[in-house]
Amino acid sequence: MSREPLLWTVAALVASVTLVAVQAQAPAGAPAQPPSTAPPVQAPSTAQAVQTPSFRAGVDVVSLNVTVTEVGPGQRYVTDLEPTDFEVYEDGVKQDVTLFNKTNTPIALALLLDTSASMETKIQTAQEAAIGFARRLRPQDLAEIIEFNSRASIPQVFTNDVPKLERAIHMTSASGATSMYQALYIAMSEFKKLRRTTPNATDEIRREAVVLVSDGQDTTSMFSFDDILDIVKRSETAVYAIGLKSATEPQNRSFNNGDFSLRQFASQTGGRAFFPEKVEDLHNVYAQIADELSSQYTIGYTSKNHRRDGAWRKIIIRVNRPNVTPRTKQGYFAATR
Repeated sequence: MSREPLLWTVAALVASVTLVAVQAQAPAGAPAQPPSTAPPVQAPSTAQAVQTPSFRAGVDVVSLNVTVTEVGPGQRYVTDLEPTDFEVYEDGVKQDVTLFNKTNTPIALALLLDTSASMETKIQTAQEAAIGFARRLRPQDLAEIIEFNSRASIPQVFTNDVPKLERAIHMTSASGATSMYQALYIAMSEFKKLRRTTPNATDEIRREAVVLVSDGQDTTSMFSFDDILDIVKRSETAVYAIGLKSATEPQNRSFNNGDFSLRQFASQTGGRAFFPEKVEDLHNVYAQIADELSSQYTIGYTSKNHRRDGAWRKIIIRVNRPNVTPRTKQGYFAATR
């Protein structure tokens, strides 16, 4: 038996145990439905893709969320590019961009909050910043709250009800150790469940993102860093990692395992890692993440490599405009059937 299915089985068990203490809720306005079996849809031309920019469930398309910024101070987002401005390479082979979207597609967001004992003096400020972030969600977006200390739990499942999200954030309190990897496993499992059961009204694939806030490295999870990194790379989810400084850590540390983990989760998935100097900077960091999520392009192509071998496929994006830098996930694992 391969390791990856076993890990998902364990992760699903963890998620099930965690949810026992949480009242099951369906996302507001989105009743549960059986998995979609939509037939394959013929890919539109580039011109059509600009007019009807959607990814539909059941289409075998590699989808990329791409952030483009100007080179230099400020790194302003570039939002006026067209399909012909992009070149996509998979394992060095140029691909044909067949689907393109530069509008604000619906977002599914998992907000992971470190509530370990070391967060005690920061928890109130962190809660206020998280609530401010939740209030920026649009009616078509969904969000979920996951807190983690010695274990991970879900005080609020996916919903677009902002007051419910606020109440869940206020319910968190600091105690115990840090089960960050366990929280990430549960988040990825919840995204898989959401894709199966709650397609949105337009049948589009939601843009997925994790926003993870922690002030230290994992200490109590049953999963290793390599395990969770593999799962994150297999997901469709960008990770935005925020590493808060602990009052007990040395100021001039040359290497920190927690920081390294956060950087890897972000870089592998096309997200971004932030390391604010103080917890009060969280408001600004959340604002930057919200701006980025609303400034991205979604690009799709059908791979010219038709082998279903489960191999890792490396992706490189180029933009035909000077002094700009694109960012997306580093690759994906091919299907096996």
